Amino acid sequence: MTESPGQGGAVPHPEEGTAPLPEGLPRDASRRLAELEDRPGHKGMFTSDLSVNEFLLIKEVGFHPLGFVMGSSIYHLGIQTRKWSQSQELSKLTEAMYEARQLAMDRMDAEATELGADGVVGVRLDVNYYEWGSDTAEFIAVGTAIKAEDGHSYRNLHGKPFTSDLSGQDFWILMQTGHVPLGLVMGTCVYHIAHRGLGQTLRSTGRNVELPNFTQALYEARELAMTRMQDEANELGATGIVGVRLEEKSHMWGDHTIEFLSLGTAVARSEGEHTIPHPKTIISLDG
Repeated sequence: MTESPGQGGAVPHPEEGTAPLPEGLPRDASRRLAELEDRPGHKGMFTSDLSVNEFLLIKEVGFHPLGFVMGSSIYHLGIQTRKWSQSQELSKLTEAMYEARQLAMDRMDAEATELGADGVVGVRLDVNYYEWGSDTAEFIAVGTAIKAEDGHSYRNLHGKPFTSDLSGQDFWILMQTGHVPLGLVMGTCVYHIAHRGLGQTLRSTGRNVELPNFTQALYEARELAMTRMQDEANELGATGIVGVRLEEKSHMWGDHTIEFLSLGTAVARSEGEHTIPHPKTIISLDG
């Protein structure tokens, strides 16, 4: 069994034939993570996708990077019928897009947990398509696992390392304000937008006029994605969400079917008094 760094035990290298790590991680992940840890006779090192500036700010706020962590899920997206003239959510595709990303994030969390991390910063979620099928996609989650140097635990209500898509600079500012990240929260909605009939098209030709069917469809789809993101934040006991962004992706479904993805970092107020630093003016020399 692999022991967490906080338990003071040596981390043995897994041998061929041993059971895989939790959450579907391969054995090679355990070997790679074991190389990052200090143990008797072995000096560990950290890996990170942080820039030099981000690394210094993470250190200044009291954290140390442990290692670059990742999770992956190759997912087959099913088929769902849709009506040409009806706007509607495609719930099967919504569920597939959410579950695939969640699997990737869970595996990234598992790697961070193996390192004994308190959190993961700079999280990125990507989707890649390969030549073996347009209905198959790889969902990837990557970030840098970090740990508090004072020994204080920053894990969330579920006992997992927090996740955040904030940059090192934004993470430093957030901690200065007396808030802590709880988790990267997301909501998704795959929505089919009804086509316009011939009569509707002719009536609006050459005129300035709102297209209510398109307006309502896009409005509802975004609202569903945002509401689901907020529901995740509520489950973590968050007091707010920072860095919210709303992405629109057509993927392989065509121009009338769109995925709306809402992402942000759920945060909560930490205990104690904090003084928010005054903004400083920085003049760029890059022109």
